[in-house]
Amino acid sequence: MSNDDVPQPSKSNANWNSTVGGIKETVGNVTGITSLVQAGEEQRTSGEAEYKLAQTQEYAEATADRIGGKFDRVIGAVTGDKEREASGLAQETKGKAQQAANS
Repeated sequence: MSNDDVPQPSKSNANWNSTVGGIKETVGNVTGITSLVQAGEEQRTSGEAEYKLAQTQEYAEATADRIGGKFDRVIGAVTGDKEREASGLAQETKGKAQQAANS
C-alpha cells in the first residue's frame, strides 16, 4: 500500500466520529447496552485521535510553507529577483497564518 492509498486525516471526519461516538456512548449508558457504550467510546476516541493527527499535519505543512517562503524571500532579495522575493514573502506569511490558526 503506497502513501497515496492511505486516507488522510480530516478534521471534519474526526469531529463526526467523535460526535457520533459520544452519542452512541450516551445512548448505551442510558439503555444499559454495554456493547454500544464500548463501540461509542472506541469511535469517539478514534475521532479525537484523528483530529489531533490532522492538526499536527496541518501545522507541519504550514511550517514547510513558512520555511520555503523565507528561503525564496531571502534568495530573491540577495539576487535582486523581486518576483521571487514577493512570492516568498506571500508563502511565508501564509505559513505563519496557518500556524497561528492551528495553535
